[in-house]
Amino acid sequence: MRTIRIPVDNGLHIVADELGERGAPTVILGHGGGQTRHSWDRAGIDLAAAGYHVINYDLLGHGESDWEPDGDYSFARRAADLARVWEYGSNRCAFVGASLGGLSAMAAACHGVWPDALVLVDVVARLSEEGVERIVGFMTANPDGFGTLEDAADAISAYYPDRPRPARLDGLRKNLRQGEDGRFHWHWDPKFLTGGREHGSIIDLLDNADWTARVPTLLVRGMKSDIVTDAGVADLAERLGQLEVVDIGGAGHMVAGDRNDQFNAAVIAFLARVMPPAGVMTG
Repeated sequence: MRTIRIPVDNGLHIVADELGERGAPTVILGHGGGQTRHSWDRAGIDLAAAGYHVINYDLLGHGESDWEPDGDYSFARRAADLARVWEYGSNRCAFVGASLGGLSAMAAACHGVWPDALVLVDVVARLSEEGVERIVGFMTANPDGFGTLEDAADAISAYYPDRPRPARLDGLRKNLRQGEDGRFHWHWDPKFLTGGREHGSIIDLLDNADWTARVPTLLVRGMKSDIVTDAGVADLAERLGQLEVVDIGGAGHMVAGDRNDQFNAAVIAFLARVMPPAGVMTG
């Protein structure tokens, strides 16, 4: 694994982990809002082992990537960032995006950055407003941060009681930054939610897009998700002409974290059909 810094607009940089062999079909992994690239650590390893070149990046304003001084985290900016990330990939490229990462991937396609394949992880154009409000409420609930990692773990457990509380908190540490006062804060720019420029409307972008009938797309849905509803899936199926849907039982909105092996297997099987790595024959 190699960690790289990718220059983007306004003199800023995106940080990404690169796995696999350059020249192989590229899979770009985009995490969800409020997460970091480390949510894809296992997926990146498995995709590289399957023969893909993987770029796993921190979205602007998240993780180790720079923060946008003007708070421009619009879909147009996300699309421009993703175009720059793709420059480090091969001619054939798939976008895999969870939640905000998936919306950013769709926005990039709407702005002319067409992937050969698209995987949307528990995200659709019409999200459940109630589910979105619940997530935003969790993300903004502790503006002063946490005194300890255990306090942060308690907050996660209260929000998501179905997920077992980890015995070790090393993984959680990657999603937090420690301030000079010693307190822990989520590893993302507060302007992403509370200020700066509006994201824009993914529905408006899709209504005027010309890629939607041509790009093979997989929706991986967590069956316990409160973000993606049956109505949202039906709406997306009307918009995307080559949509396939895989339902992962026992998984919530954080599908890869809840059922990692099932998630990775579904994504790799889909990509092997629509964008096979070198030397793989499809029927």
